[in-house]
Amino acid sequence: MTLPVVPAFDGAAAEIFRRGISMRRDFHAFSKIGDCQNITTYFLADFDQEGKYRLGESADLRETIDWFQGAFGRKSLAVKGGLNVASVMNPLMADPAACLAGESPLACELRVNNPSLALISFEEAWDGDVEKYETYLRKVIEYAVGQGVVPVVATKADNLEGGNRINALIARLAWEYDIPLWNFWRAVQPLPYHGLTKDGFHLTQAKEFHNYFFDLPPNKWSGWMARNLSALQALDAAREELIAPVVK
Repeated sequence: MTLPVVPAFDGAAAEIFRRGISMRRDFHAFSKIGDCQNITTYFLADFDQEGKYRLGESADLRETIDWFQGAFGRKSLAVKGGLNVASVMNPLMADPAACLAGESPLACELRVNNPSLALISFEEAWDGDVEKYETYLRKVIEYAVGQGVVPVVATKADNLEGGNRINALIARLAWEYDIPLWNFWRAVQPLPYHGLTKDGFHLTQAKEFHNYFFDLPPNKWSGWMARNLSALQALDAAREELIAPVVK
C-alpha cells in the first residue's frame, strides 16, 4: 500500500530488456495484456489522437507519447472483457484470424506486436481464489520474460476478494521476479470513491468522457483518468530508464 505508483525499471527489467533488444524486440512498441480495463474504448487510445488529450502539469510526458505513437490505440490480441490470467494462456481463447494453431492470446500478441514491454493488468479474479490467480500470473510473467519482454504488472483498484489479497500477491510477485510494479491501486486512493462506481469494480468516468483531460481539478478526476495517466507515467519511466540509455 505504500509502494509508489510509478515503477522503477532496474534490476531484472534491465536484463530482460537487453535480451529483448538482442531478439529484435521493438522498443517503440508495448502490449496491453488483460481484461475489460485494458480495452481501447477507454484505455490509452486517445494518446494517439492529437487534440484528444490535455496533459496540464504533465506536459513533460509528451515525449513519451511521441515515442510510442501508434501503440496506444492498437487493439491487443491479449485483451478482452472477461479475460483472466488463466484464459490468456488458453489457445481456445485466441483469435483464429490472427493467431497460429495452438497459440495462446498472450503468445499471439507478443509474436504479432513484437513489443519490448507489456502492461499486465487482470482485475477478473473468479471467486477470489488467490492461489489460482498466483499460479497463472506466474505463468504469464515467466512467459513474457522468456520472450524478452519486460512485464509491468499492475495492481487493481477494487478489493472484491477482501483484504487486498490479490494486490498483495501482485506486489509480492513483482518483488520476487524483480520486475516493475505499476501500483494503480495507490493512484486511485485520493479520488472520490477511490475511482470506483457503486459496484466496487468498474472505474468511474470523467464528465463527458474526458478521461484524458488532466488539467481538470483533482475533485473532477475519475478512475479512468488516473488509469490513463499513471499508465503513461509508467511508460515514461520505461522510456527514460530502459530505452533512452540504449538508443542514445
